[in-house]
Amino acid sequence: MDLRSLLNLDDYERLEVIHDARSGLTAVIAIHSTKLGPGLGGCRMWNYPSVEDAIIDAVRLARGMTYKSAMAELPFGGGKAVIIGDPGKDKNERLFRAFGRFIDRLQGEYITGMDVGTTSADMDWVFQETRYVTDISGSLGAAGTFTADMTAYGVFLAMKASLNRLDGSESLSGKVVAVQGLGKVGMFLCRYLALAGAKLVVADLNDELVRKAVQQYGARAVGADLIAHELCDIYSPCALGGIINDASIPQLQCRIVAGAANNQLAEERHGDVLHQRGILYAPDYVINAGGIIVTAAELNDNSPSYARSRVEQIYRTLTNVFDWSDKHGVSTAKAANQLTEQLLGE
Repeated sequence: MDLRSLLNLDDYERLEVIHDARSGLTAVIAIHSTKLGPGLGGCRMWNYPSVEDAIIDAVRLARGMTYKSAMAELPFGGGKAVIIGDPGKDKNERLFRAFGRFIDRLQGEYITGMDVGTTSADMDWVFQETRYVTDISGSLGAAGTFTADMTAYGVFLAMKASLNRLDGSESLSGKVVAVQGLGKVGMFLCRYLALAGAKLVVADLNDELVRKAVQQYGARAVGADLIAHELCDIYSPCALGGIINDASIPQLQCRIVAGAANNQLAEERHGDVLHQRGILYAPDYVINAGGIIVTAAELNDNSPSYARSRVEQIYRTLTNVFDWSDKHGVSTAKAANQLTEQLLGE
């Protein structure tokens, strides 16, 4: 596999593949850009099939963090770490402390934190070796609840901005929203939508979470393999990346795609395909920035109310993306990239 050509690795400042035999740690640290500040992005732990798969995930996520921070007007760049292993079986103090020592050697180029498969307890172990870590016990993002809430809130506001663009009204009352993925963010999003009067269709591989959404929010459940085909106003991917692809796009029966998942487009060209189909896409890294906004607030000793006020700016930022798209005749995905590259160029 020619990863350099596949992933345009020349655009990245640093890519570290780490192996520590004593602890059993195998990890990847990718830093895309530190132009606006230290690379900021969480540490994911996942049982990747190969090191190559871990590299692909890390570098894509790192680039997304650069763009996410830039569009949220945060003084940070983009980075990401992934640890190869089963988060249910392979965690131990020695492993995370070894990871922390590698982070410390970067001398602040990269700041890590929680992500899929990691917790504040893991970050506490990392913190014993380096100060370049967030989400430790007692911090604003430690429980993950406020972070998930703010991520969902940003996506909710993006849905309102998207409806306003199409209908001239941001009301969600009576609108059908298909939410794919009912983790912390997806469930908070369902709550916001239900309170706004939306009709929910939900799917998740976890049957217990599906039952909870049905009972608490009056949602209608469908199979995880069917939800992308639902007739709805808004399709909201809140689980895996790459969900918008050549196979799924022809099946979409929505007017808007707005979700919390990272890297929703399998390839950049799929943003253009959505545009050609007349489906309004709210670019993922623009609207799911609530988590990184909370982390930035924590690093700057800001309050939860300040973080929420910054999340509320996502509505305006997304509207600017739509305006750029209309003005230049490009897809919203391309518009977001062009605006971000303009910010990075400045």
